[in-house]
Amino acid sequence: MRIGIVCPYSFDVPGGVQNHVMDLAEALMGLGHEVSVLAPADEDSPLPAYVVSAGRAVALPYNGSVARIAFGPVSTARVRRWIIRGEFDVLHVHEPLTLSLSLLAVLSARGPVVATFHTAMTRSRALAAAQGVLQIVLERITARIAVSALARKVQVEHMDGGAVEIPNGVAVAKFSDARPLPGWPGECAPGRDGAIGFLGRFTEARKGLPILRDAFVELARQRPGLRLLVAGPGESDDLFGRFPPELRERVTFLGLVSEEDKARMLRSVHLYVAPNTGGESFGMILTEALAAGTTVVASDLDAFRRVLDGGRAGRLFPTGDAGALRAALTELLDDPGARAALTACGDQVVSTFDWPVVARRVLEVYAAAIEATDGRVMDTEWVGLD
Repeated sequence: MRIGIVCPYSFDVPGGVQNHVMDLAEALMGLGHEVSVLAPADEDSPLPAYVVSAGRAVALPYNGSVARIAFGPVSTARVRRWIIRGEFDVLHVHEPLTLSLSLLAVLSARGPVVATFHTAMTRSRALAAAQGVLQIVLERITARIAVSALARKVQVEHMDGGAVEIPNGVAVAKFSDARPLPGWPGECAPGRDGAIGFLGRFTEARKGLPILRDAFVELARQRPGLRLLVAGPGESDDLFGRFPPELRERVTFLGLVSEEDKARMLRSVHLYVAPNTGGESFGMILTEALAAGTTVVASDLDAFRRVLDGGRAGRLFPTGDAGALRAALTELLDDPGARAALTACGDQVVSTFDWPVVARRVLEVYAAAIEATDGRVMDTEWVGLD
């Protein structure tokens, strides 16, 4: 099968959707299919051989963050040329309601279109002035995939259609085979030691670092060997300034890490903590931590609860409650048997997220979309594109 995949966000900056697209493409190629990915990227950016650059992206505030996207006449022309040259059996777009390449690809498509919705957002200010375009995009999508129950609920209740729920995948072997960072995780003596990990944009309140910080500060004063390993974008001075001076030497900041180093980071801690306070539709980092064999402690968000099988595969604590997080960390650091039981369940859960398993489910949606269109070519005339 010839498959065209469109990513709306720039490959110059790491992100969950970009990683999802690359992993899916590689899993599909591993199953014997021919795949081409179109994404924004600078012309001189190092890209996998299967990725085609649609040109430089621009930064745009979107969904509480900043998205690097591509839009306009030049991008439209590049999308159309890629689709014509690709002669794809199916076109798979990600986040098609974002003002970027995926939306343009849907409007230029001539065959079956499958769309994956990653977020649970019902509207954006960027699209408020383009409701006509929004409706046309939705009408041209042949089949929809939602990465979570919450994202699917939005499709049913707000987007006039259903969606097949297929979760984000994880390359299990990449994480389980990763080597810990030098000197980590070290001992975990009851009442004394332990290594805790956090990955994310710590300056975003919804990522919950203040909750973890408060729990860590109290614990660190009682456990002289406790350490915190942090990875993600941001300035080191900003991070260290959030901790008491006497505890800063026990906080290690890796900064923005590669996918390889992320796997190593997750293998380097006894407990991975996801203290997020909201805005999560899935919880990709949880599946990655499970794949690394690391015990997970997470906020009791609906998305996290689903990934962790209601708490069988990881410890849940009341969202926003630093005291409850501290108690959970204390218990698990002092009880290796409890950690082992959680990670054993985690191994079972994460096997269902392994990319070859997920990719086969995506292929079933492709087949249904191709059958639904029955080889028909859609009319792509729409003057608003130019």
